[in-house]
Amino acid sequence: MRKMNFLSALFSMTDEQAMWRVQTQEDHHAFAQLVERWEEPLRRLCARMTGDTHRAEDLKQEAFARVFEKRKSFQPNARFSTWLWRIALNLCYDELRRINRRGESPLDADESESIAARCEFAAETPTPDAQRAGQEEGELVRRALLRLPEIYRSVLVLRHYENLKLREIAEVLEIPEGTVNSRIAEGLARLTRILEPQFDDRQGRANPMHSNAAANAGRRTGSASGSQDISAPASRRGLQLQKVLL
Repeated sequence: MRKMNFLSALFSMTDEQAMWRVQTQEDHHAFAQLVERWEEPLRRLCARMTGDTHRAEDLKQEAFARVFEKRKSFQPNARFSTWLWRIALNLCYDELRRINRRGESPLDADESESIAARCEFAAETPTPDAQRAGQEEGELVRRALLRLPEIYRSVLVLRHYENLKLREIAEVLEIPEGTVNSRIAEGLARLTRILEPQFDDRQGRANPMHSNAAANAGRRTGSASGSQDISAPASRRGLQLQKVLL
């Protein structure tokens, strides 16, 4: 009974309470609970930042190792998620710099990884044809995302894939909320410029009815913060891009 009560209390703890136990008692059960809760979001973040699922797995493990190593520096009044996202992003930035120094490109992933990424990043769709179209569009966006500078890639990944609010992204990146908003808008504009020719080419070769174009993403982005959100492009292509992102 005591063991059951302990496990119940452990699973009901907030992230901050679990981190406090890790920090003050080196509680490995609490740390394991944090890993279980956050390993998938971290893996997704690292995969989208680097374009490499194998690197993402390594970076995820390194992020948790860094959390335990730096446990004494965690501030009790801070949000654990903010601290964790920041650690993971900094590791991604370091890895991207190493990639650039070696002259590699995250776009050089082999075809098997590319196919896996298409399946992973694409939204579920009701028919095989629509699913295939969604996977292809998701892959186009994924590759275009990797061509953006890190400052735009990071805000788009956090906002459109991890659903963080503008205020939360500002806290993670330690920049003003207005700067987050402007980076999202610029990032989406750059993605649209990259993707417009590819989307036009695809639709020229296929039945337009197979496209997933729709215009509901702007409302979701705008509702994420009390401040006015200018991240949604006004063009039809921009709205289609946001649909693919979401």
